[in-house]
Amino acid sequence: MLSKSQARMFFLGGTFLFSAIFIGLTVDTHRQLPERTHTKDLTEDVVKGKRIWEENNCMGCHTILGEGAYYAPDLTKVVEKRGEEWIRLFMKDPEAMFPNERKMPKYNFSDEQISYLIAFFKWVGKIDTNGWPPKPDIVVQTSVKTNQEISNIPAKFNQVCKACHAIGGNGGNVGPALDHVGAKYEKDYLVKWLKDPQSIKPGTNMPKLPLSEEEIQELAAFLSSLK
Repeated sequence: MLSKSQARMFFLGGTFLFSAIFIGLTVDTHRQLPERTHTKDLTEDVVKGKRIWEENNCMGCHTILGEGAYYAPDLTKVVEKRGEEWIRLFMKDPEAMFPNERKMPKYNFSDEQISYLIAFFKWVGKIDTNGWPPKPDIVVQTSVKTNQEISNIPAKFNQVCKACHAIGGNGGNVGPALDHVGAKYEKDYLVKWLKDPQSIKPGTNMPKLPLSEEEIQELAAFLSSLK
C-alpha cells in the first residue's frame, strides 16, 4: 500500500508523463497536417467553395470528415463516388436528378459557384483520413467484361451514368446494373428512354439528363451492344 507521499508522487508523475505524451502527439499532429491535408492545394477556388458551403449551411444536412448532420449523404469522397460532371448536373437541379425522391432544395448556384464547390469537395476528398470512411469489402461476381476490357465506353457514361449504374461490377448501385441491357432492349427503345424516361415509365427514378442528340445516340449504341 502506498504512503501519502508515494501516492502523491505517483499521481504527479503520471500526470506529467501523460501530459507530455499528449503534447507530443499534438505537436506531431500539427507537424503532419500540411502534408496530410495537402495545404499546397488549398487554392482560392477551394476557399470560395468552403465559404459557399458555410454560408448555405450545407452541414445542416450533410457531413464532411465526420462533422455535420446525418440527414443527407456524407460528402467526404463525393467526387470520387459521383464524378465532377454528375455533381455539376445535380447542383443545377437536384430534384431533376432524383425525381419524386430527393428533398435537397434548388439553390440556383451559378456555374462559377458550382465550380468552387467542386474544387472544395475535391480538396476534402484528397485529405488523408486514415481510410475513413471505409469502403465496403464486397467482392462482386460478374460474368461480363470489366470496364477496363471494354474499349468503346462513351465519355458521358463514365462522367454521369457510372455514378448510378455499374458494368462488370464497376460503378454505382443506385440504378440497375447494365451488363446485359442490350439483350433486353434495342437501340431505338434506349434512345427514347434516354430522351424522356418518364414518358416510357411514369414515376421512374431515372432523371431526364440534359444530353445532346449525339450523346444520346452514342450512349444508346453502346448500351445496345452489351449483351
